[in-house]
Formats: sequence, C-alpha cells, structure tokens
Amino acid sequence: MTITGAVLTVSDRASAGEYTDTSGPLAAELLAGYGVDAPVTVVPDDPAEIRRGIRAAIKAGARVVLTTGGTGIAPRDVTPEVTAELFSRRLPGIADEIRRRGAASVPTAVLSRAEAGIVQLKKWPPAFVVNAPGSTGGVTDTVAVVGPLIAHLLDQLEGGDHAR
Repeated sequence: MTITGAVLTVSDRASAGEYTDTSGPLAAELLAGYGVDAPVTVVPDDPAEIRRGIRAAIKAGARVVLTTGGTGIAPRDVTPEVTAELFSRRLPGIADEIRRRGAASVPTAVLSRAEAGIVQLKKWPPAFVVNAPGSTGGVTDTVAVVGPLIAHLLDQLEGGDHAR
C-alpha cells in the first residue's frame, strides 16, 4: 500500500533557481523506502508560502509531509514557527530524537529548531508533518527516525490500537 506524502523544500536560493535542491529529492527517495510517495515542491523562506505549501499538500491527500530547510537560527529560518502554528498536536519526542541522532556526528545539529506534529485541517484526514534540516545529512537523520514510525503513526491517527 502506498502512502500519499509530500516534501516541501524551504529555500530562498533553491526557489530562485540559484542552486539545485538536493535535500528534497533525497527525502522523497528515502521516504519511498517506507512506502511514501512524496513529490517535491520548493518554496522560499516565507511564512505565507510555507503555510500554503503544507496546506496544499494535505488538501492534495498527503498524510505525511516532510519539510526540509529553514530550521536553523538564521533570520529567515521560520519553518518551525510556521509549522507549529498549524499543529493540533505536537510530537516533541520525534524532533528531540532527530536532533540527538544528528548530534552524534554533527555537533551543530542541536541548533535545529525542527518540530513534528499532527495537522488537522477541516474536511481532510489528519497529517503527520515533520521539519528536517536543509542538509542531506539532516534529511537522512530525519527519515531514519520517522520512517519506521509512519505506518504505526497513521494507524493511530485512524483510531488503531496500540501494538503490544
């Protein structure tokens, strides 16, 4: 069974065509290994564009949305704030584990402000949304943490019982 997903790359430079996005395609490739079909969309580091991108993905049927980029401490890094505004529930343990995994090899991974949670828009099923850093290493760490959780997480959102 294929899960509908989406990858949203948040980058001023990639959206302007100044460089080729590599983190988004990698995220899509890695998510496919967990049964998630996730086309990549690129938007600038703009709150309205990020919000619009996440909402559009969910309205197109995405149950899993992974954003990449905009999680650091630079002035234009606003992805976590915008994403958190949309959450009906936060899943802080996931973001904590992603940072922990990254810090094992890249000490600056602890500077990521990435968030994870559930977005529930009216008329659409709930979606799991997670922020990944904009690096290929950050994306790899993020999918390594969330990939094994996706099937159970979506089952839980549908009212499934806890595995024993």
